[in-house]
This record gives sequence, structure tokens and C-alpha cells, in this order.
Amino acid sequence: MNDEAPKRLSDLKVVIVDDHAMFRAGVRHEIGQHVHVTAEADDVASAVDAITRTDPDVVLLDVHLPGGGGAEVIKQTLAIKPNVKFLALSVSDAAQDVIGVIRAGARGYVTKSISSDELLEGMARVAGGDAVFSPRLAGFVLDAFSGAIDVSGIDEELDKLSAREREVLKLIARGYAYKEVARELFISIKTVETHVSSVLRKLQLSNRHQLTKWATDRHLI
Repeated sequence: MNDEAPKRLSDLKVVIVDDHAMFRAGVRHEIGQHVHVTAEADDVASAVDAITRTDPDVVLLDVHLPGGGGAEVIKQTLAIKPNVKFLALSVSDAAQDVIGVIRAGARGYVTKSISSDELLEGMARVAGGDAVFSPRLAGFVLDAFSGAIDVSGIDEELDKLSAREREVLKLIARGYAYKEVARELFISIKTVETHVSSVLRKLQLSNRHQLTKWATDRHLI
């Protein structure tokens, strides 16, 4: 049962987190006349700072962000501001993305095809303590709770990588040189470089040291 007092839409304080400036501007234009947008952010660090500084009622949060992704924003923020509500707003409708941010603490997940009126209604409901999902995405959450999806086995970041990229990741994290990876996997050095670049981009990491730590933290090596 929801025992939180409902807020008027015009009283809602909202932070918009997305790494695309044009998308943030579009969302702000659509909702800015109805709610109070207190801040915007484009990566994990700036998001956590903006949220903890302005103390919003609702955070509109993209799933894929530089610095660790939307789930990392939620985890870091809730450790400091446990009452902030998160509504994921993403182009992705992948089960691992939905379940990943819900596990982190989001109160809902909608896709960017949502209408302005639906988004405003969703924010108001999330601020009031309800859970909000686009209809098809709700099925992922129900499946997770029913056991139809192995939630414990989902790593929303690892699942972004292809099987070959995972192989390259593990060897690089173990300290292999590019030429050694190429020899081990029977591919060219250029192909290894391409895979490493793709892995770093997908995992939003900057260098080999960060990649090794990422793999070590997940017991992949």
C-alpha cells in the first residue's frame, strides 16, 4: 500500500540525466512548463552531484551513461539520498537493462517513445511511491519475480558484449599483449584492436587498467 502523500505535478522537482544534450533539451521543453527541472547531467559523476545538490523528487535517468551507467547513478545516490525516486527513460527495451536498473533501485522504466502526457503522469506516480512501466517491460519484471528469468545471472554490462569481445576482454585483463591475443584467438592484431576499442566503449571505460579492474571485480579472470 502506498502511504506517501501525493504531490501536485507543478510542485515536482526533476533532474534529467542523459548523455545526449539534444535529447535532454527536448525532454526539458516537453515537461518544463509542468514541473520544476532543477538540473541536468550527462554522466555518472555529474548526475550524482546534481541529484545530491538539488534533492529532486524524481530523476529521469538514461540506462547507458559514461562512467558506469544508470544503475551506478542509482546505487551511489541512494547511499546518500535514500528517498530520491528514479524513473528510467531509455531507448533500450532489453530485459537485462530493465532488470538491471530495477535491481539497483529504480521505481520504473519507460521507453523514449512515451508521450509527454504519459511521461508526466509516470513521474507523478513514481514521486508518489508507485511503480511505473511501459506495458511490455512490465512483463520482464514479472518474469524476474516469478523465476522465469534468472536475475542472479544478469550483468547488464557484460551482456552488452559479444562472445568474441568477452574472449578478448578476458585475455587483455590477464595481461596478454595484443599480438598474444591475436595468436591465441587466430585473429589479426587489427581485429584485436577493434574489439578492445568496442569493449572499452560499451563498458564506458577509458583504458586497459580500468578494464582489468572491471574484469577482476566480476571474477572473470
